[in-house]
Amino acid sequence: MNRHSFIPVLVLAAGTFLFAYGCGSGGSSTESGSAGSATGEAASPATATDPAADRATAEKIFETRCATCHGKEGLGNGPGAAVLNPKPRNFHDLEWQKATSDSTIEIAIVYGGAAVGKSPAMAANPDLQAKPGVVTALREKVRSFGK
Repeated sequence: MNRHSFIPVLVLAAGTFLFAYGCGSGGSSTESGSAGSATGEAASPATATDPAADRATAEKIFETRCATCHGKEGLGNGPGAAVLNPKPRNFHDLEWQKATSDSTIEIAIVYGGAAVGKSPAMAANPDLQAKPGVVTALREKVRSFGK
């Protein structure tokens, strides 16, 4: 393999790493619990949550997981987007915002794109099944880009 034919392989490998690391669950499987389903059944929290703490957690998750592909401003232009086809959703798309339900966004966040008939490249976040307040805060973040 010559030097120039190695470059696309390197770019693909880097993109795969970004996707797997940035969009992956980032949580342990022991945190995921068993409540909820891909049909939209909400996970029931064991205790009441703190909305401010949930929003802070959601911000960190968006920065570390979601922005890798969707970009910090939700434009679908994160560093991992270069190797994805189809490209990640641009959350500023007002037509998409109008046509997509809150439930669909929340299901995609927890169970991945394939659970809502979208790209399987949108990774699931099973660790968020037992954190409905964080999922709500992430959905609100996605919605904030459409204003």
